Amino acid sequence: MCRGSVSGEAPAPPGPIAFDRAYVEKLSGLSVDSARIDAILGDLGFEVRGEMVTPPTWRRDVDGKADLVEEVARIEGFAALPSEPLPEMPPVAGGVLTQRQTRMRNARRFLAARGYAEAVTWSFMRGDWARLFGGGDERLRLLNPIASDLEWMRPSILPNLIEAAARNARHGFADAALFEVGPTFQGDEPQDQRTVVAGLIAPHPPRSWSGGAGDPLFALKADLMALLEELGAPSLQVAQGQASAWWHPGRSARLQLGPKTLVAEFGELHPRVLKALDAEGPMLGFELTLDAIPEPKRKPTKTRAPLALSPLMPLTRDFAFVVDRATPAGELVRPILGADKALIADARVFDVYQGKGVPEAKKSVAVEVTVQPTEKTLTDAEIEALSARIVAAAEKAVGAKLRS
Repeated sequence: MCRGSVSGEAPAPPGPIAFDRAYVEKLSGLSVDSARIDAILGDLGFEVRGEMVTPPTWRRDVDGKADLVEEVARIEGFAALPSEPLPEMPPVAGGVLTQRQTRMRNARRFLAARGYAEAVTWSFMRGDWARLFGGGDERLRLLNPIASDLEWMRPSILPNLIEAAARNARHGFADAALFEVGPTFQGDEPQDQRTVVAGLIAPHPPRSWSGGAGDPLFALKADLMALLEELGAPSLQVAQGQASAWWHPGRSARLQLGPKTLVAEFGELHPRVLKALDAEGPMLGFELTLDAIPEPKRKPTKTRAPLALSPLMPLTRDFAFVVDRATPAGELVRPILGADKALIADARVFDVYQGKGVPEAKKSVAVEVTVQPTEKTLTDAEIEALSARIVAAAEKAVGAKLRS
């Protein structure tokens, strides 16, 4: 003879729920009379007694009046639910994106419009690559990397772009123009993460009877300067001979805000670095730190200031200075612009000469200076005085002598 045994206790039956029939229309928008509501719930096994509704024992999922409304709506049919558009919300003043997010979006659109293809690469890389680009800090080594060659957080985006361009070249697509917007890591603290816009070009244009298309370095610089203008960057100083070790020392420069704040570096990648990454040159690139660009001052209105144009014609004067051969041209342009900020609108180098007529270890740098009068036409004496100030400023800054 077998005897049964009971283990544990049977679950308590569901308790009653206070239910106002008007809540169906309030919550779902369905207009259903009370008799119909009671009939639906009764057919589903619910016990309806006045304002109290008790779920059946097999409906442990019902524990509130909202669940009862859902049962009624399900039987009536969701197609019967009234449709009503959401109320129109006023636009947020200034937009919903932060300044950094807006600049990231604008940078993507601008570079894509200039012919660059966007790349999305890993935020980590090989340790030897990281050390080539100023990284390799043990604090940035991953304890559980997804692959053995992706164990360091990247200090720069350029190695990943170089690898992508080299992979394209091995598949027969040597001519490349890539960019990426993403983070780089200089340490393991939150302030050590930076948002960077990096671009890379591998210039391999098709052969043409017309010859070369010019130096790609100047085309890359033009893209970078146009991007900075698009992002609202202020006027920046060009410093040559101070770029990082992975740049070609004679074909690179940095853009900085004042003497300390580095905004961008650009130029040709060093052949030694390309060889270490198993990539064929030439390759040129830039890295722009978005966080280093100061936010524009907020204006009380969105209207732009009226365009102020001088009614007077600008005039140009050419100067040829003899400087040390190692002196970067940018070091000569800067003091010339500062000789008279009210009158001098621009100064640009248009020729560099070394050879006969120029002393050894020297070079001749020709600079075109644009003078823009604003109040009156300059007299010959005033122009001569301005020219003397330009020559004096160049001599004081870099020891330049006016070429006779």
